[in-house]
Amino acid sequence: MSFREQLLATLRAIQPVLRVPGVTVVGSELPNLLEPNVATTLVISKDVDVAVPVTVHREVKEQLRHVRGLHPSAEEPSVWLPESEELIEVNFVGRDDSLADPDDSYLLEDAELPLLVFGLLSLAGKGRLCQVEAIELTLPSNAGLLLTAGEEDLVEVESLYLRLRPDLRYAARSNLSLLSLLEARRGMPDPRLHRARVATLLRRLEVLEPDL
Repeated sequence: MSFREQLLATLRAIQPVLRVPGVTVVGSELPNLLEPNVATTLVISKDVDVAVPVTVHREVKEQLRHVRGLHPSAEEPSVWLPESEELIEVNFVGRDDSLADPDDSYLLEDAELPLLVFGLLSLAGKGRLCQVEAIELTLPSNAGLLLTAGEEDLVEVESLYLRLRPDLRYAARSNLSLLSLLEARRGMPDPRLHRARVATLLRRLEVLEPDL
């Protein structure tokens, strides 16, 4: 069974959870889900990360009762393990938009579904409803996805950037600079094709920093 088939089968299995408002698919599978026909050319990890807003924690627990083919790990109930090779692991993490600092985090304790809550996830935006192979799911805002971002999304990027502490702004610019210098690698998208787009974004962010 191909990884593409496993990924899509897993998303179908957790559809009850993905229908809860605010629940978002995040993490390393995003590039695969954005590729035409879910080509899944990047197999970075064999798991699906799902961000659960703390405001709908109870609803998500209720919908988990309808999920088949996966079960919570005895050691870590926020990790759901596949019961066959047709599915892959699902990791649930918490999102709390009231956290002011992206570095903030805490443990939402719960016997059934404890969650590590990360302030960084609040930067993912409200998300957008998508259909992937007839599967409904919410993906992060285009503001965090440079190659598919439009002008409105880039304005949102600027707003999110200004929320960061100075050291995190510096880290963001440094990472973009590094991205613009990377060479092509086998099995990875060619960054050289998008250097102009990265450079344009860097210039926009630098304008927001009068002391640079």
